[in-house]
Amino acid sequence: MPDALSFLNFRLIDILDILIVAILLYELYKLTKGTAAVKLFWIIALFYVIWKAVAYLHFTLLSELLGEVINVGILAIIILFAPEIRKFLLFIGDGRLLRFFNEKLGRKEDSDTYRNEIEAVRDACHNMSATKTGALIIFARKTPLDEFLETGKKLDALPNSELLENIFFKNSPLHDGAVIIKDHRIAAARCILPVSKNPNLPQEVGLRHRSALGSTELTDAIAVIVSEQTGKISICKEGQMTRDLTDSSLRQMLLENLTKD
Repeated sequence: MPDALSFLNFRLIDILDILIVAILLYELYKLTKGTAAVKLFWIIALFYVIWKAVAYLHFTLLSELLGEVINVGILAIIILFAPEIRKFLLFIGDGRLLRFFNEKLGRKEDSDTYRNEIEAVRDACHNMSATKTGALIIFARKTPLDEFLETGKKLDALPNSELLENIFFKNSPLHDGAVIIKDHRIAAARCILPVSKNPNLPQEVGLRHRSALGSTELTDAIAVIVSEQTGKISICKEGQMTRDLTDSSLRQMLLENLTKD
């Protein structure tokens, strides 16, 4: 059995190694929190710890058996948790790591860059809220939304409240689906978005809100929703929803989230 004192022989690189793994596991847990995957996440984590402990204690047969089970289970995990894995990879490739370097080396856009589209969306949502006209507006950020754009009707127009209200007018051929604003222009309408599978959502949350959540679970987009049933305005980011917003709070949240790195 290995000498117990060997646990104390830690190098700086070992501490860094453990810290990086802990951060990645924590981020993976946050990405799966509130979904059906979180329970299995803990089971897999516990199973892996047991496997490593068994290998460390030189239980050869049991270690090989657990290793084979893990090897076979990797394929099942990839199939079952494809959305969560994709979201995790987006975090690595397009999330905080890149935003850190953008903050240090890049140029941060100021509030004036987004002023036109924010004012247009705020005014349109105010009017559609009063008439209980359902709407779903997506602000594309760093994550490419090409697969969503391909499902809709391509447009290329400056955002303005009248155009947004006409798109979501109940008899308009474009009112179903989402409008995507990209590079400060309305890029497409009638776009189909992935629906959130979060089992903890309230029963009154409909398809429009679930689509908003689904798109922000998989990307860094910001989604604005007007409820057709209540007329209330909501905003989604990172798979979290803030409901019953006023005009001023909607404007403030958009400013804070669209202008940050």
